[in-house]
Amino acid sequence: MENSLRCLIVGIMVLLLSAGHLQLIEGQRCDPVELSWCLQSIVSNMPPSQECCQKFKGQEACICRERGDPTFGGYLRLPGAQRVAAACGVRFPGCN
Repeated sequence: MENSLRCLIVGIMVLLLSAGHLQLIEGQRCDPVELSWCLQSIVSNMPPSQECCQKFKGQEACICRERGDPTFGGYLRLPGAQRVAAACGVRFPGCN
């Protein structure tokens, strides 16, 4: 039951995020859907996959913007997001 709930949450997030949250920041394409690869690791103690780390690194410049997003930001404000960033070697910024 718990795994199916996680899958449902991830599926809903992907659908919501694919609704047009793309933006360029510092010449980089910000796409919160890319961070969906890390949702399971963010909400559990599961170590991040190689794909998660690759996607997280690709969105590093976008983290502050996405933390303010009402759709996806809640996940990036969880302690698990900082744990995943550290495990992936991504500098998690102090956002204002």
